[in-house]
Formats: sequence, C-alpha cells, structure tokens
Amino acid sequence: MKKFLKEATGHIMTGIGYMLPLIIGASLVVAIPKIIALCMGITSLDPYAETQGFEHILYLIEQVGWTGIGLTNTVLAGFVAYSIADKPAIGTGLIGGTLASNTYAGFLGAVIAAFIAGYVVRWAKNHIHLPESMQQVMPLVICPFLATGAVALIMGVVLATPLAAINTALVEWLRALCSGSTSQIVLAIVLGAMIASDMGGPINKSAWMAGNVLMTEGIYQPNVLINCAICIPPLAYAIATVIRKARFSDELREGGKGCWVMGFIGITEGAIPFTLVKPTRLIPINMIGGALGAAVTSLLGATAEIPPVGGIYGFISISNGWAYLVGILVGALFIAIVSTIFVDFNVNTDESETDVDVDDIEISFE
Repeated sequence: MKKFLKEATGHIMTGIGYMLPLIIGASLVVAIPKIIALCMGITSLDPYAETQGFEHILYLIEQVGWTGIGLTNTVLAGFVAYSIADKPAIGTGLIGGTLASNTYAGFLGAVIAAFIAGYVVRWAKNHIHLPESMQQVMPLVICPFLATGAVALIMGVVLATPLAAINTALVEWLRALCSGSTSQIVLAIVLGAMIASDMGGPINKSAWMAGNVLMTEGIYQPNVLINCAICIPPLAYAIATVIRKARFSDELREGGKGCWVMGFIGITEGAIPFTLVKPTRLIPINMIGGALGAAVTSLLGATAEIPPVGGIYGFISISNGWAYLVGILVGALFIAIVSTIFVDFNVNTDESETDVDVDDIEISFE
C-alpha cells in the first residue's frame, strides 16, 4: 500500500506539473482585462458581452481565460492517466476529466477518472496478448475502448451522483470558511504553513492545487493567502543575507541576490539552499513564517474579487492590496530574524545536514 501511495502521489504531481502552464496563463488572461476594467470603474465585464468597443474586447479576452480555467480538470486527468500508462491512456483521461467537470464531481472525480483510465490500460497491456501482426490494435483500439468503457460505467453511472454531492459539500464548506473572519484566519495558517513546508514539494503543491481548484468554483480568497505565502521564504532569506551578512557564507550571500527575484515573482524553491543548511530547525521556522504572513494578510482584510495574480506584484489584483504586502513583509521578516538567531549559515552547503533529501523536492515554478 505504501508503495502504491508513493506511486500515486508521483502520478498526481506529474499531472499538476503539466497543468501549471494552463492555470497560470489562463489566470493572467482573466486577471489583466479585469484589472484594466477596474481602472475604468467597471466591476464586471458581463454587461458588455453583446456590445461593441474596447469593453467588449476586454470581455472576449477574459472569456478566453475562463475557458482555460475550465479545462483544469480535463488536463489534470489526462496527464495523470498519461503518467500511469503512457499515450493509450491520455485520451480516456481527458474524457474522464471533462466528465468530472460536467457532472460536478470536481477535482476528486478527475483524479479518480484518471486512475481508472491509467490502470485499466496498464492491466490491458499486461494481460491481453494479441498476435504480433495485431499489436498496433492494442494502443489504438483495445486499450482506449476498455479504459473509456470503464470510465463511462464507473464515473458516468456509479460514482457521478455521490462524487458530485461530496464535491458540492466540500466547496460549500470551504466557501463558508472563507466568509468567516476566524475560520479564514485558521485557513490562512494551514495554507501558509503547507506552502512554506517543502517549497515546491508534494505538500506545497497540494495547497497550491487546492487553491486553484477552488478558483474554478469562483472562490478566490484561498489563492490570496497561498500567493502571499509563496513569496515569503525566498524573500526572507534575501532580506536575511542583507541584514545579517556575517551569518552567511559567501556562497549563500550570493544566492540571496537571486532570492530577491524569486521572492518578487513567487518561487518558493529559492529558499531550498538555505533551508538545507539545517532543515530540522529551518523548516518549522519557514512554516511559522508562511502561516504568520498569510494570517496577517487575512486579518488586515486582503480580498479578491477576481482571480488573484501571484508574486509580490499580485497586490494590484487584490482589494486592500497593501494588506497583502504587509503580510508578505511580516512573514519574511520573521523568518529572516529568527532563522539567523538559531542557525549559522557560514557552512558549505554540500556538507550541510541531510535530513531533507534534495531528490524529494520537486523543482517547478509556481
């Protein structure tokens, strides 16, 4: 079971990796017309759907972005299935992801459909043996037919209604969390800590994925908190190398220069070389800093009426954007100060503590 869970996590992470460019590109294409419209005093572009002029052009561009966001489950399921069983499974995975969206089974339904598609194809490859002259039939006909049939029966007939009910209940629960001030702070602490825990690894990506799944449901607030926490670790170590230079080796001081850029853009992986110096101490400090920054952002009232843009510059897409910036700064200063109190970074990172295996940290752009 442990081996299967590890393998399953790898397949899901592969699907998320392929989905990253889709969700980032689509979110920006939604956000930019929205921001331009807000500068013009327009809170919604929907009334301009049937009109002419510049506002109508903004509406059309925005709709392209929403189309991309609507493909999240489709692309995720397709590439999870592809990760499991290669090309013969990808078509059925795409079908399963689309079915999950159409039946309101959501992210959970997309993942289940992908696993059905992938493992049915894998089973067929291992157990159905045709004459050599008919080998081309397997990937083109037999595998897609069996996998699509299984998805149709299991997802379309058996699980569609219960998964839709589970997904709807979960979304409504999370929507309620976002609407309550106390519960939203709790959510901020959890998401902020997850984002800063393994900096691009499975925990980080799970939180990031949850935010983007909710965004497809029109719930934007979790992404405000997530985007805040993403910037904090790299920015923290960039600040630390300036305010406590004596605590860092020449190599890490040089690395701190790159962290300014990574913090500004929102790439948590920039903090990895620093964290690996003493992970048993620095991972908890990073998590507290991420949670603190996200909580401050929530407490000060940063909200999103449109899909929020990542990075420090994302404050332009957020109401009370100053609160977003303050949250990032508070979390980063906490890590910068506390980390240099408990850890001396004047070490060769090649000889540093190895509690965290670098191979377990997936390097990818947020």
